[in-house]
Parts: sequence; structure tokens; C-alpha cells
Amino acid sequence: MMNARKHSPFLVALAAALAMPVAFAQDAAAEPQEATQEAAPQSQSLTWADLDADGNGTLSKEEASAVQSLGEVFDEADADKDGQLTADEYRAYMSKSKDDAGTPEADGGND
Repeated sequence: MMNARKHSPFLVALAAALAMPVAFAQDAAAEPQEATQEAAPQSQSLTWADLDADGNGTLSKEEASAVQSLGEVFDEADADKDGQLTADEYRAYMSKSKDDAGTPEADGGND
């Protein structure tokens, strides 16, 4: 009986030492999951299909307004003014916007 009492503190210490890594592993595993859930919405890009809620291949002004910048240029990008923005209309608008941004002013750009 006396021999069992001598081993009791050792067994308690051993059990605690073996349990600690498991506890730390649970904490470490929980942190990245929380960080991933927070970062996912920020890094995830929306596609045309994500915005096209009714699945008809075009975006209405309401659907386009889900992205503020697209909602702001919708009327200008909707070339045929039918209230539906096609992917081709949007690509043409973006191409024209890029070209306009790279074109020097009529007076040569010198002040």
C-alpha cells in the first residue's frame, strides 16, 4: 500500500503531461478555422453567375447593384439600353474605359 502512494504523484504528473499536448492541439486547430471563416468573404471573388440571380445570362440593374461599382456604371455599360447588361456589353464598356483612361487629352496633356 505504501508503494502505491509513492507512485501516485508520479502518475498524476505523467497524466497531466500527456494531456497537455492534446489540449494545446485543440486550441491551435480552432484558431485557423475561425481565421479562415473571417477571411473567406473578403478574398472570395464574385463571378457573373454569382450576380445573375435569375440565371438568364444577363444582369438586371438590381442584380448588378450587388456590387456597388457595377451598379454605378450600369446605365452607361448597358449599350442597348434594354435594362439588361450582357457580359459582352460589360467587356466592351471595360475595354472602352481602359482605352479612354490611356488616351492623352486633346491638347496633348501639357499644362
